[in-house]
Amino acid sequence: MTTRSPISVARDWPVVRLDEIATKIGSGATPTGGAEAYLKQRNQFALIRSQNVFDRRFDPDGLAFISDAQASALRGVVVQPGDLLLNITGDGITFARCCAAPEALLPACVNQHVAIIRVDPARAHPGYVLAYLTHPQVKAYIESFNAGGSRRAITKGHIESFRLPLPPLAEQKAIARVLDLLDEKIIANTQMNRTLDGLARSIFGDWFLAFGPTRAMARGEKPASIGKNLSAFFPPAFEHSPVGPIPKGWRVEPLAEHVDIERGLSYDGDGLREDGTGLPMHNLNSIYEGGGYKHDGIKFFSGTNRDKHLILPGDMIVANTEQGFDRLLIGHAAIVPARFGQRTIFSHHLYRVRPAPGSPMTTHYLVQLFNSERWHYWISGFANGTTVNMLPKDALQMPLIVIPPEELVQAFTEIAQALHQQSEANLLESRTLDATRDLLGPPLVSGEIGVSEQINPSGAAH
Repeated sequence: MTTRSPISVARDWPVVRLDEIATKIGSGATPTGGAEAYLKQRNQFALIRSQNVFDRRFDPDGLAFISDAQASALRGVVVQPGDLLLNITGDGITFARCCAAPEALLPACVNQHVAIIRVDPARAHPGYVLAYLTHPQVKAYIESFNAGGSRRAITKGHIESFRLPLPPLAEQKAIARVLDLLDEKIIANTQMNRTLDGLARSIFGDWFLAFGPTRAMARGEKPASIGKNLSAFFPPAFEHSPVGPIPKGWRVEPLAEHVDIERGLSYDGDGLREDGTGLPMHNLNSIYEGGGYKHDGIKFFSGTNRDKHLILPGDMIVANTEQGFDRLLIGHAAIVPARFGQRTIFSHHLYRVRPAPGSPMTTHYLVQLFNSERWHYWISGFANGTTVNMLPKDALQMPLIVIPPEELVQAFTEIAQALHQQSEANLLESRTLDATRDLLGPPLVSGEIGVSEQINPSGAAH
């Protein structure tokens, strides 16, 4: 047993090496064939990479999938419920991030950039060890083991030698429960936001892609998805158009007549700032595959820009670049959130798309259109390139678009805006909870704040 800890401890807790309380510490490997051998869809096993691991949060975006045969070759690094995942290589952002493996993700393996830490439940609680490994002072302590130069790296031996204070198991559980309660609310907000987004997509798809209300009325049925005040705008019959059958009286026009498109700032790396100074810059990593805004992707830029590169909260951005040819990202859209302020810019890998003056189109309508499967297939088909796929500006101008009555577009926009505002409120609450958790974590782990008297291991408050 060792006697030194990288953090000060307010109690008379023993200090142990991590390998004294762990039953497994180890990283995986990339399956033979590399990324080219990954499956396009999940069969059984997922492959966890460093891009999926954030501090106290697992991000499934970009999760890879492997075959049973590939997983069998990695059987020594199959993730189990309760395992902790630690990034052991990476840059100053990704290195040393740590989270718990979500049980719903399993079965899964890890690659060589991620280590599994499996604690002995008789001696330690994984939630407490996670709180320790994500302690700000411990993050610096982990970085002090760096064996990889500019690209940071640590070894299994380094991890085994990590020293941590070890409270009684009941107190470990209580500390973990306090932080878990905050995590659970953050996760619930995230799930709620997915539900809100799914609801907006569902309504849009029924009204403007499947023409559900018109189809119902054509069958002599009463549409279930609209109120009485909107039924007059859905005719009970179809007519032929250049894009196929559409509700009678609706129009088909080139998208170019309804949008203004601007490409973002072309920049070099000298203007980027990792310290958060400069203007927030939305970039290719600001859009999820499939659409939607990716908050963790923001960059900061202090170089020269022009007014045309400024973008406002509520504006729509569209990805115009993608490595490879899977078209998972290119052509998808997102709405710029309010959290980064009124003055932000966007990079040349994005288009800013605004409704043209006089058009009945709205940003909320257009973002749903661009993220719909059929429209994305059509738009992304215009992309071209050799190693990098590029979407030309005229790809967003040439396609024909169905123009519903303006009253319907406005009715949908009111619904979508309300859902979006609730989503942003949930995000703001989650950021506050996240900050609260970060403030509570260090004094709990160091014993400055005791919780055994207030919260029992089951999580119930006394």
